Parts: sequence; structure tokens; C-alpha cells
Amino acid sequence: MAEQISLEDFEAEALDFLEANAEPRVEEKRGWGEGSDRTGLFAEKTRAEELAELAEAKAWKAKVFDAGFGWITGPARYGGRELAAAHDRRWQVLENGYRVPSGAQFGIGLGMVAPTILAHATDDVKERYLRALYRGDLVACQLFSEPGAGSDLASLQTQAIRDGDEWLVTGQKVWTSGAQFSDIGEVICRTDLDAPKHKGLTGFVIDMHAPGVEVRPLRQMTGGASFNEVFFTEVRVPDDHRLGDVNQGWTVALTTLMNERASIGGGGGGGGMLGAQRLIDMVRHFGKDRDPLLRQGLADIYIHSEVARLNNLRVMESLKAGQLPPPVMSTAKLSLTMNMQRVAEFAATVLGPRVTADTGEWGTYSWTELICGVPGMRVAGGTDEVMRNIIGERVLGLPKEPPVAAR
Repeated sequence: MAEQISLEDFEAEALDFLEANAEPRVEEKRGWGEGSDRTGLFAEKTRAEELAELAEAKAWKAKVFDAGFGWITGPARYGGRELAAAHDRRWQVLENGYRVPSGAQFGIGLGMVAPTILAHATDDVKERYLRALYRGDLVACQLFSEPGAGSDLASLQTQAIRDGDEWLVTGQKVWTSGAQFSDIGEVICRTDLDAPKHKGLTGFVIDMHAPGVEVRPLRQMTGGASFNEVFFTEVRVPDDHRLGDVNQGWTVALTTLMNERASIGGGGGGGGMLGAQRLIDMVRHFGKDRDPLLRQGLADIYIHSEVARLNNLRVMESLKAGQLPPPVMSTAKLSLTMNMQRVAEFAATVLGPRVTADTGEWGTYSWTELICGVPGMRVAGGTDEVMRNIIGERVLGLPKEPPVAAR
């Protein structure tokens, strides 16, 4: 058991580190027309920019980990400090007060893949990857969706065939965020073609640099290429890189999916106001601040965001004891995307034709990046429809949705 430390002493230690290694973040209050007007959800970067930001983020991640703040709640044997979730939250608040690399490149690996490795991998795989992931030495991606099995994950067709102490993986995955700079991936494959679709799946940790792995970027309608399609051609995976038992991959997938929804939706505000002041300034700038319908729209966004924030805080309390995220985390993910949709629709209503053509006017056409990006968020991490089914069946206890053939 690692040595415990009070929140006060922990905060003092964290501040000493941050003050010695980073500059305080100074929030500048800017009015309409000042500063950047970017409102996008997905990065629109060149490959060179992407790699430069990744190198900077890795350097900061390593420094944070070596100072004892990289995996605050994690097991000591893998470099964690075994402190409470309250210590982790305090670190996040403190770090946010300083100008440091965002670390978004590690979101999937640490929010989804690493918890699954901790729960289901062999001891050797845990030793090999967990410390490296949390230190930022490695980046991980999630390889679930397929062209013919998006929301219906259990229908996936990527196949793993046993070959002695190895498995040969062949197939295609799609919508894989961060695959272009990932070192490892969590992949779910079909290992028994004759078993019911939920019963014949197995999870693996796969080397993204192995022979037979090909990553192709997918261009989004926002202009960027944050997603990829990944092809596997007889990629060899050692059996000790298997996650859980053979043909028990659905359990492994559920672990990842619940952590995914907690990671995506648990940011506090379920979409927040996405820059509340920006929306208010927009309405005032265009002389529509007395419009009763727009005022009602702003209030609607605020209320839904605040309810989502409070609900997320309530659910996060259940995670303090190290429990897996409950199915109710699907409400957090659904709230996030619905609140984003509310913001996008509100901005489009206020801007009208200004959002359809780039005239150079500040704070107008730039909103297309958000408006075009929101549909992607409504698919990522489980579609809105899938979230509603999970909430209805696993949270509210409603009857399961009839299969397609029975409708």
C-alpha cells in the first residue's frame, strides 16, 4: 500500500511542481470580435503539426509521471500512487490553472484502453504497457467499429485464427481516432464463427506497428482527418496479449465501452455551454438579445448543461471505490451530444445565412466547424439511439427492443 497523503499536503506538493515547471494560465476576457473565433470539435492539423504537438505532450506527460502525478489513483506496482479520486480531481483542477500541453492524444488510451488492460490483461501485459501508457511513452487506440458493424458491435467480422501461441488477425476497423499516431490498440475479433454473435468474440492488445497493419486517414466534412480506417492482414498477435478468456470478448468490450462513456460524457457539463459568453455576445452583437425565443433557447442550453453536470458529479461518486462505470454513464454521453446539438442549432438560428459562406466576418462562418462536427460526436462512443436503448433497458429496466426481424 502506497503512503497516503492529505489533500492539503498533496496540493502543496502539486503546486510546487507546477510552479517550477509551467507558467500560470491567465484567462483573458475578450469581447465579440477579439481573439480566435474557432469553435470546432475536431482538430484540423497537418501531419507535421500533429507530430510536433504529440512530442510536446509526451515530454510533459513523462515529467508529470516522474514527479508522481501521472497516475494518482493507480496501483503502485505500475507507477501509480494509490491515492483517492479526490486527489486526482484536485490535480486536474490545479493543472488546468497552468499553460501545459492538452494531452488529448492520450484520452482514448488512458480513458478506455488502459482500464481494460488493468481489468483483463495478463500480468506481463500490464507490466509492459500500463506504466508506459500513463507516462506517455505509448499511445493507444480503440479498434471496435467496422463498416458493417458500427452500433451493432457484436456483428463485427474481423477474425482472429489461432496459430500455436499466436493469433492471426485479418479484417477492417473504421472510425478509429488517433490510429495514425498510436503504438498499440485494443481490438475485438471474432474467434468462433459458429457461436452466437455475442459469444464468439475475443479481445487483444495489438501492436499498431506490426507487419500487416495499415492505417488510412478518413477526411471529415469539417476538413480534418481525426479518424481512420485500419486494415489487418494476417497480423500476428501473441496469445499472452489476449484480453480475458477466449470467446469472452463481449465482457471485455463492455468494460471498455462503459469507461468510454464515462470518459466522453464525464467532463462535468455534459457539453457545457461550449463558451456561454460567446453565445450571449453573439445574440447581443446581432441585436437579438430581446428576442424571447432566443432568450428561451439560451436558458434551455444552460438548464440542460447544469443538470448534466450535476448528474455526472453524482455518478462520479460511485467510481471513488474503483468500481467500473455503471450503465447510467450512458446518460452522460447522451447529454453531452444532445447539449452540443442544442448549441449548434442555436448558433445556426442566430447566424442564419451568415453561417453558409465565408465572408471574413468574425464569429460567423467559423461556427460551421462545430455544426459539421456535432454529428460525428453523436456517433462516436455509441450512437444516440444505442445510448437510449441502454438507458431504457439497463437503467430503467424497460423491455428489450424487438429485433429487426420481429418488427
